[in-house]
Amino acid sequence: MKTAAETPTIISTPLEVAAFRRFVVANLVSATGTTMAPLALAYSVIEQGGGAGSLGLVLATNTVPVIVFLLVGGVFADRLPRSRILFLGNLLAAAAQGVLAVTVATGQATTTSIALCGLASGTAASFTAPAAQGAVAQIVPVEHLQRANALLRLPANAVKVLGPAAAGLVVAAGGAAWTLAWDAATFAVAAFLLLGLRLDAPMAATVGVLADLRAGWSSFWARTWLWTYTAAGTVLVAAWLAGFQLLGPLVAAERYAGARDWGVIQAALACGLLAGTLVCLRWKPRRLLVCAIVTSGALALPLAAMGGGLPLPVVLAATLLAGVGLDISIVAWSTAFQQHVPAAEQGRMGALNGIGERLALPLGYLVTALAAHTWDARTVLLACAVLIVATAALNLCVPDAHRVDRVEPPDGTAERPSRRSLLARPHPASRPSGAPGAHASGAVSGRTAGPVGADRARRAPNTP
Repeated sequence: MKTAAETPTIISTPLEVAAFRRFVVANLVSATGTTMAPLALAYSVIEQGGGAGSLGLVLATNTVPVIVFLLVGGVFADRLPRSRILFLGNLLAAAAQGVLAVTVATGQATTTSIALCGLASGTAASFTAPAAQGAVAQIVPVEHLQRANALLRLPANAVKVLGPAAAGLVVAAGGAAWTLAWDAATFAVAAFLLLGLRLDAPMAATVGVLADLRAGWSSFWARTWLWTYTAAGTVLVAAWLAGFQLLGPLVAAERYAGARDWGVIQAALACGLLAGTLVCLRWKPRRLLVCAIVTSGALALPLAAMGGGLPLPVVLAATLLAGVGLDISIVAWSTAFQQHVPAAEQGRMGALNGIGERLALPLGYLVTALAAHTWDARTVLLACAVLIVATAALNLCVPDAHRVDRVEPPDGTAERPSRRSLLARPHPASRPSGAPGAHASGAVSGRTAGPVGADRARRAPNTP
């Protein structure tokens, strides 16, 4: 017999689902730390005498465990309750950031100790990222996924407007330790909020882990649009993060007013992210993957502006536009992934995509740091901008990328299924060809998506 909570009811917005509201709150709490941590991390390295090489080492160390363990995290996300994985992963991240805050506060922080804390945070992210991405599709009906993804990002992006600027003021006034401690606290609070989120395991563990890995690998390579998008992301993500996260603070210290102006630049990115979320609440592009590719090209704008030594107002405008493009890209890609990948494969597909996109990141950080020593940082920023534009243009040449479309309900309504029916009902990607919502390309995975874990994982360790 079904209880009242299990009885399907018509919903008009994802916020009518209690589990989704809890997820939104956890994401918002986590975002208050996430928005402040990147600047604190960068300047904790700079304060103890590190330069581009030290910061590049720290960022690379944070990324390596994500690459190494992300596929294992994807398998676990498809076999175990995703809420449990999110809880434990956020607790580990809280402990790592807490230790980092203490070492910075006591003056004992070194490049090695900062890198080791990043190693622990990266390990946690490798498990929480696939779980977070798949959890949204378990909670919300498929027809409401774009709105759900936008609503998840709306409060978090609103916090990001003031977070970086506030972090710049806090770091300038009292050092990085207070900001890092706050980030640790938000991880802990988010973990306990997620503890109350009850999600069943997406599938029964009927075969071994290695068999799951092989099946996921075959599924991934069977979809041309997916592996080509991932390959493009290998270049694009490395160029963006190495340029903006690694060289951005250094150029701000040399060309602009240091931590204060860098905080304002990050606030401009946050304003753009917020504006992009508002656009996604109203605009529903039909070709989701094409939309994600085109809008990701906007990330070249702030790198070109800083690399060209343009005045701060121009840099802020370019960064604002990049934020708009980035958030539209995130929501479009997340929606495509969740609508087209079967629930039982989302962990592995998302993990393979995530590994591919991070594969060049450690090397990218190190090469970018060396290039900045050989030439100047502004020249390297311009090169990163060119790489982003060229990569997006090449990705658009893949025919399959133009076939990943939006799934719409046949009658314009959506039900709120029970937890059991959410997992049991056929997923659009598994429908036979020609059925409503079926698509020739099969499934979609995720470049930059997900709350409370996935967002932090992609930024290695934390950047908007």
